[in-house]
Amino acid sequence: MALHILKCQGCKRYTIKDKCPKCGADAIQMIPAKYSPEDPYGKYRREAKKGSLKEKGLL
Repeated sequence: MALHILKCQGCKRYTIKDKCPKCGADAIQMIPAKYSPEDPYGKYRREAKKGSLKEKGLL
């Protein structure tokens, strides 16, 4: 049993079990990256997010 909320890789539902009760796929921890004011990859993440928003027509 996990100590954190997990996200199913198959159906994208949240659960606290190692396997999704709905589809049976493995669930993984959804822990964000640590914050750093000197983030060396922040520029690339922002560019990637901006590109994905443009593809969806939201920007």
